[in-house]
Amino acid sequence: MADLGDSSRRNFLAQCFTGAAALGAGAAFDSALGAAAEPIAVGAKSRVVVARDPQLRGSGSAVDQGRILALLDRAMVALFEHSAEATQEKILAAWRRIAGANDTVGLKVNTLGGRGISTNVELVIAVCERLQQAGVKPSRIIVWDRESDEMERAGFHIAVGGNRVQCYGTDRAGYEEELSAWGSVGGRLSKLLTHSSVLINLPVLKDHDGAGVTLALKNMYGAIHNPNKYHPNGCNPYVADLNMLSEIRSRMKLVVCDATTAMYEGGPGFKPERSWRANSLLVAQDPVAHDATGWRLIERKRAEMGFKTLEAEGRAPHYISTAADREHRLGHNEPDRIAVVEV
Repeated sequence: MADLGDSSRRNFLAQCFTGAAALGAGAAFDSALGAAAEPIAVGAKSRVVVARDPQLRGSGSAVDQGRILALLDRAMVALFEHSAEATQEKILAAWRRIAGANDTVGLKVNTLGGRGISTNVELVIAVCERLQQAGVKPSRIIVWDRESDEMERAGFHIAVGGNRVQCYGTDRAGYEEELSAWGSVGGRLSKLLTHSSVLINLPVLKDHDGAGVTLALKNMYGAIHNPNKYHPNGCNPYVADLNMLSEIRSRMKLVVCDATTAMYEGGPGFKPERSWRANSLLVAQDPVAHDATGWRLIERKRAEMGFKTLEAEGRAPHYISTAADREHRLGHNEPDRIAVVEV
């Protein structure tokens, strides 16, 4: 498998993320409802890869497309192969553990904060490139969030139909008619979630004024029709209960967190004076371990900048420990149950 050169990558971008079309009679979806995922084994450690590249932006301010692809490759190989050597064979093998030719893959991005603090288009292009090389057809890859307008403001171009990566919001596809419920949460789920067989979660590393942090678990608020209902008490236990829905648990195979620009205070909207260029990706399969690790990174930056801990401010993200408790068992949040690998 050869890497795409600069020219090919520009063509790939043009094919996948340009143009717009009416939804018309409706997009073709595959209904592939799987069984609920098995709980995380009690004695197992969850692996979280923190991949960094200080030169990710080169000499400019924008993320370099070639470097973020290489950073993603290193992270994926470290996650699955436990190796620092990202050979093409290992890269392809890692992605084939996530999805294959028979899958419809949804990429849930986070675009609420606008261009300054949303999932980078360059990262999404890199993920789409590797998925296709792993055998997924471009038309079976759907980049989505709640609102198409928010996606466009974050730099995405709406693309519906044709033999290309699809890119649009739930506002075009709609929500399921029936409520899905678990514990304290009941909501109608996005058809872009339910009509996919694999979910790749692409959150952003950032502070949240109510929930403490908004990472992989809370990114699923963008999959239900009524997220505003579930913000009291720092979103606890609502975030954990939402992620217990079998439609989410059975599909979420990978978290790739965009920490190229991250926020330690003032979120969820973009506050450039409270952000930093972390030039990193966080990659995991356990969303709880991922969020626990991301929370610690944000706390470390808050301390460096002279801010109180989130606990001291009364907004620690307790929903993370709820997601790990015996009732939920969505993953591990204790440091001794998490293997953090830096590459």
